[in-house]
Amino acid sequence: MSTLANKIALVTGGSRGIGAAIVKKLAADGADIAFTYISSEEKANNLAAEIQATGRKAIAIQADSADTKAVENAVAQTIQTYGRIDILVNSAGVSVNGNVDNDDTDTAAFDRQFAINVSGVATAVRSASRHMPDGGRIISIGSVLGGYVPFPGLADYSATKAAVATYTKGWARDLGKRGITVNNVQPGPIDTEMNPANGESASVFAGLTALGRYGKAEEVAAAVAFLASPAASYITGTNLNVDGGASA
Repeated sequence: MSTLANKIALVTGGSRGIGAAIVKKLAADGADIAFTYISSEEKANNLAAEIQATGRKAIAIQADSADTKAVENAVAQTIQTYGRIDILVNSAGVSVNGNVDNDDTDTAAFDRQFAINVSGVATAVRSASRHMPDGGRIISIGSVLGGYVPFPGLADYSATKAAVATYTKGWARDLGKRGITVNNVQPGPIDTEMNPANGESASVFAGLTALGRYGKAEEVAAAVAFLASPAASYITGTNLNVDGGASA
């Protein structure tokens, strides 16, 4: 029996990388899907068609997670289409690096990173939780770098992920009385377009892990699917590292 049969999931940033792997896994486990994307319309439509071909429902929604109204509209469109949201996965995120004393810092890029990685997540949770039935699931994709900063130039990115980790604990308290669980999956180095396992710094990142390798997007998706399932009903307020032992 499908563990997520008759469930409705909204995944932000679901058209590629970790987000796309999550979309596919939740659909494979029985959920009908809505997911957002920013600009890759063809890729998003192809993914929706792939999900539909398996017998599940799927819609792709253009929404920039840096835009509060766009996030709210994505939630509203999901509810209009399916009637509710049982599972919210906050997967949209960007990474902008730079030292604090760099005269050439692109402050606008850092502001946008905060808007997507923190404000966009908070907006999605506030909007979706109002319409989520008791026993729902909220899962964010943070980063193991939310707990430590192994290299210079990561402070701003790490701070956004640390904010999500703390929000997770607070939201778990806020929503616990309704049986809604709130958790945060914190990946280590994962092989995606943004951070390929064959990139020029890949050996350094892989060397940080106990397993000595990059993770796969599907390995992160498996953790998300577990937290979305009935088996995880007593897990909330948790920051789960899926990092190959980088934090060990």
